[in-house]
Amino acid sequence: MEKTKQGGSPSVPRHVAIIMDGNNRWAKKRLLPGVAGHKAGVDAVRAVIEVCAEAKVEVLTLFAFSSENWQRPAEEVGALMELFLSALRREAKRLNDNNISLRIIGDRSRFHPELQASMREAEALTAGSDRFILQIAANYGGQWDIAQAAQRLAREVQAGHLRPDDITPELLQTCLATGDLPLPDLCIRTGGEHRISNFLLWQLAYAELYFSDLFWPDFKHEAMRTALADYASRQRRFGKTSEQVEAGARA
Repeated sequence: MEKTKQGGSPSVPRHVAIIMDGNNRWAKKRLLPGVAGHKAGVDAVRAVIEVCAEAKVEVLTLFAFSSENWQRPAEEVGALMELFLSALRREAKRLNDNNISLRIIGDRSRFHPELQASMREAEALTAGSDRFILQIAANYGGQWDIAQAAQRLAREVQAGHLRPDDITPELLQTCLATGDLPLPDLCIRTGGEHRISNFLLWQLAYAELYFSDLFWPDFKHEAMRTALADYASRQRRFGKTSEQVEAGARA
């Protein structure tokens, strides 16, 4: 498998992160309730997983529910939780059968105990899969992630296991929810908005950003292939000049 390396221009990203936006607007356009858009979005999730697995992407992280989404109408939040629960129960075996490992990142404490249990069961069922990692960000926020990493390090300092001067960006990064995975190479946002909305704030520092006007339920196989092709056409410089990158590639 082709690996991402700093200063190179690999054709396939190791880690793709997606902000799945536009479900509500998709439903509204069709005079349907908002939850209909979220249900339709499940097909887009399947399509994107298929394309990423075929392309030999190693990790796909989907922003399913942000820490700010609790502010939405209670009826919509409740419907989302039901959809999340049913999807976990329905899809976990399918993921395992396809050798896909499921991980869920975010603060689970606010979820109903039944949903928390289903999360643990789905992760345990797929834990031995090693073809591909599907990571779902649920009740996740980038600021929360950085704060919890800082708290972990602060406890280590308090316990005498670390000195403040030992804390480096590299060490803090290992304490993030994604700390044992490669950083995202490509971040996609659907729905026509051009912002990252508190998603993987630290991790996206050098990611390539790709914005699609398609609402999430319409972002299927060809749309994902187009995003990957766009990524493959870019030169990733990581602060270097084009000449330095090209010279490094020739070396």
